[in-house]
Amino acid sequence: MTGQAEEDERLRRRYALRHVAARGGVYGSAVLAALVCALPFLWSLVSAFKQNQDLYNPESNPFFFNKPATPDHVTFLFDDTPFLTFVANTLIVGAAVVAITLLLALPAAYSLARLDRPWGTPMGIAIFMVYLVPPSLLFLSLTRVVVRLHLEDTLWSMIVVYPTITVPVSVWLLIGFLRAVPKDVEEQAMVDGYSRLGAFARAVLPLVFPGIVAVVVFSFTLTASEFVYALAFVSASPQMVVSTGVPTQLVRGDVFFWQSLQAATVVTAVPIAFLFNLFLDRFVTGFTMGAVKT
Repeated sequence: MTGQAEEDERLRRRYALRHVAARGGVYGSAVLAALVCALPFLWSLVSAFKQNQDLYNPESNPFFFNKPATPDHVTFLFDDTPFLTFVANTLIVGAAVVAITLLLALPAAYSLARLDRPWGTPMGIAIFMVYLVPPSLLFLSLTRVVVRLHLEDTLWSMIVVYPTITVPVSVWLLIGFLRAVPKDVEEQAMVDGYSRLGAFARAVLPLVFPGIVAVVVFSFTLTASEFVYALAFVSASPQMVVSTGVPTQLVRGDVFFWQSLQAATVVTAVPIAFLFNLFLDRFVTGFTMGAVKT
């Protein structure tokens, strides 16, 4: 019996060590992956405060300050360029595009998800296929729309054009999520006296909140990062957004203000990354459930 007990104890220790090693490997891999993903942001943050002699010296370590740090380039970004104007324009355009996207995508997705028609699924697929059309193919047509509406060099040109990109994929995403909500929920709400619109607003929308969060994050990030239309439709500096204003102001001929460019990258990317991680669970839930149920 003593020998059997010792053997059992040895096996338990062996399995415990294997479990600890496996967990350590998983966490170690996760930390390593996080560091690799964070290296560009770390490099940008360090570069933003480097002196020119330190930045352009090939023998200097790019991740450390080989000479004393200086805030001059960050100060230049905020004081000598309309960077804050670009940020404000980006927020205005992003908020407007998100509102228009939700206003159009939610009713369209609800109709396609609830109406039992043979053309419902093909139409949903057709709407999603519109998103796959390269922007360069729609450029001339959308340019004619912007010119006809006299929206050149205004924020409205981007607010009108960007929903053509965000609405199709948002409809496709929300269709799958709305199909996951049982019809009994809204039918019960209508029995209680609500109209179909009231049942949709009070009973269905709270249940598809993760999908709405996914649409908001997707629409805003796409709007903030889009470059082609923003560059083509807006040439006036006070109306530019971050994606076009920063390169225009900080790349002058063959002179690149690298430290200020990196500072703009960090200032722009960190808040978006923070908000993205704040709603990460709902964002992932929205995309995965939309994909599975569709």
